[in-house]
Amino acid sequence: MNQRPPADSRSWPPTLHRWYALVWVFLGLAPSVIGGLNDPAPQRYIALALLVVIGLGYATVRCLPGNPVVRPTPYLWVLAAAVGAMAWLPGGGAALFIVSLPQFWILAASPRAATVLSGAAAAGTFAGSTEWQAESGEFVTGNGVFTVIGYAAGILIGTLVHRSMEESEARALRLSTELERTQSQLAEAHRRQGAVEERERLAREIHDTLAQGFASIIVLAEAARSTLDTEPDRTARQLLSIEQTARENFAEARVLVGSAPQSGLTPGSVAATLRRTLDRFAEDTGLTVLAELPEVLCDQQTRIALLRCTQESLANVRKHAGASTVSVFLDRHADRVELEITDDGRGFVVEESHGFGLDGMRKRVAELGGELTVTSSPGDGTRVLAALPTNGQE
Repeated sequence: MNQRPPADSRSWPPTLHRWYALVWVFLGLAPSVIGGLNDPAPQRYIALALLVVIGLGYATVRCLPGNPVVRPTPYLWVLAAAVGAMAWLPGGGAALFIVSLPQFWILAASPRAATVLSGAAAAGTFAGSTEWQAESGEFVTGNGVFTVIGYAAGILIGTLVHRSMEESEARALRLSTELERTQSQLAEAHRRQGAVEERERLAREIHDTLAQGFASIIVLAEAARSTLDTEPDRTARQLLSIEQTARENFAEARVLVGSAPQSGLTPGSVAATLRRTLDRFAEDTGLTVLAELPEVLCDQQTRIALLRCTQESLANVRKHAGASTVSVFLDRHADRVELEITDDGRGFVVEESHGFGLDGMRKRVAELGGELTVTSSPGDGTRVLAALPTNGQE
């Protein structure tokens, strides 16, 4: 049978401490003290001394359970000897043994140790009770029988309780192992989910910045090549736009790899930044751009989201809409900022569109607690409305 480490009495329920201490004092120690008061002087003093010793021993083990000097096993040997010795005295008997039995099973290091220690106490009690009554010619006494029955019952109950505790501890260990395994699997799932989310974030950033910039460079380069001989001034402007776009892509690339702060926007400059983006778009495409961009204050993440939504919408207009006019309106409400981008292009069926750009805009806005609404139908142009909370910023 597995050895159980010595019990730490601090782990016992406080109520159990109090009730058992009361039972042991009033049904064990007190009757022995009262019974020994009428004994002759030597026996009376010996009995009182034994009771004081085991009472102090129990109090010490009870009050100092974590002290490495205080070991339950020596106290249990003292208890067994004292209980057996009390049975040899006129005021002693089996009652003290029976009331003291739980201590052997609570404090002993193992069921075997509890059996041996309580057995020593039982043997001393049985022998003392029998010897005392033998003077009257009674070798089998009620105290002796009571002691044997109590010892047998103590072994039976103690073994059952210990086995039940072992099964409970085994179940607890299995549950703890399963919990640790589940926590490990959950942590691994969180790590994988975090990696997936980070890849999606990087893909969205690359699509909204580098990919759009490279697309602009390609379109501008093709236009510049076609006008190289016939319209040198226009070609020069297109080459300048290519250079500016390349520089912006380089700055965005540094942000993505972490070698530059994620900025691109200075505090409070969202309107100016959007206006520069619209001016570049109008210059590169030749489309008419109408804009109402009042200065609004919002946090950095909101400014970046507004810029990315504008860039993606303009890229879609350039690639798919076939529009002649684009309108951009920025508005601040009490609890949100709204960005509306409309075009008079060919439109599309929103439900049938599953492009990465629209999904990326929706996710970006949703991450900030906002909402992106796309309204369009074939032949009626497109309207993109991004509404983001301002978090109480004024």
